[in-house]
Amino acid sequence: MPNPQPPLSHGKFFHIYNRGTNGCNLFLENDNYRYFLNLYDKYIPCIADTFAWVLMPNHFHFLVQIKDEKSIDFNPRKLIIKEQALARVESKSLISSSDFDPITDFSHERYKPEQQFSNLFNAYAQAVNKKYHRTGSLFEHTFHRKEVEHSRYFRQLVLYIHNNPVHHGFCSHPVEYPWSSYITCVSEKQTKLKRDQVVQWFENTENFISVHNQKEEVSEIEEWLGLQ
Repeated sequence: MPNPQPPLSHGKFFHIYNRGTNGCNLFLENDNYRYFLNLYDKYIPCIADTFAWVLMPNHFHFLVQIKDEKSIDFNPRKLIIKEQALARVESKSLISSSDFDPITDFSHERYKPEQQFSNLFNAYAQAVNKKYHRTGSLFEHTFHRKEVEHSRYFRQLVLYIHNNPVHHGFCSHPVEYPWSSYITCVSEKQTKLKRDQVVQWFENTENFISVHNQKEEVSEIEEWLGLQ
């Protein structure tokens, strides 16, 4: 039985990670990476801010902060359904719109963080299974999440995420790997990534680059993550 995962509490930082079942590859070609990121952009920004990420062939890592409950968008599809239901009720003169408070009455219809991540992974798994004519689970049980409770881990986790391709022998420096947030952090292109805050954890862009140029010791962060 997998260990129960903590809830994605509002306002808190989490390291989200998982791998393919039995270590199988999640991404078989470049289009797979792009498709996953498009799905991520569809499901996750409404419930969380993203600070760092990397997609490896058979696993992934994200550093996110779950938004405060009041900042999480309502589910527009459910709101439309509710509004239609309200219109039908009003037509029968059972209640009036003045008795209706959408913030109070529909608060439970806000996007739920765990469900949005599940929707992302399920949508991707279904697409991969269909494209490659495979069956069964793609991801290894429930996705892992670990709360990042101490600010000293923010910087370490960003370094760990960006250097993951280096640790696994895919490149010699994070800038050489296209499927992570490193290149976005050192560029000026428009992004939803919380780039400015990430760079501030390293004081400035120059120091961000300098620290990433150094050999990173991963044993402490892997011990903290329970990966050893």
